[in-house]
Amino acid sequence: MLSYCPGSAALKGPQELKIKLCPECGSEIELFSRDTHSECDCGFVAHNDSLICVRWCAYARECVGEELYEKFANRAIIV
Repeated sequence: MLSYCPGSAALKGPQELKIKLCPECGSEIELFSRDTHSECDCGFVAHNDSLICVRWCAYARECVGEELYEKFANRAIIV
């Protein structure tokens, strides 16, 4: 059994950059691991789909900490 949640590594470790392609215009959208969303130059909003566990996991508050939990738990995540 693991002593930590592997899903929270992106939240608690060093910031990671993901590049998503905008479905509206095809431009690259930079999305850092602790961002809830990022907006493309055309106005399309890309959401961080790796944070979904914070919304349903019973241990999320304990796992990621109060500050990150409050930041992500109540955000609408649309993927």
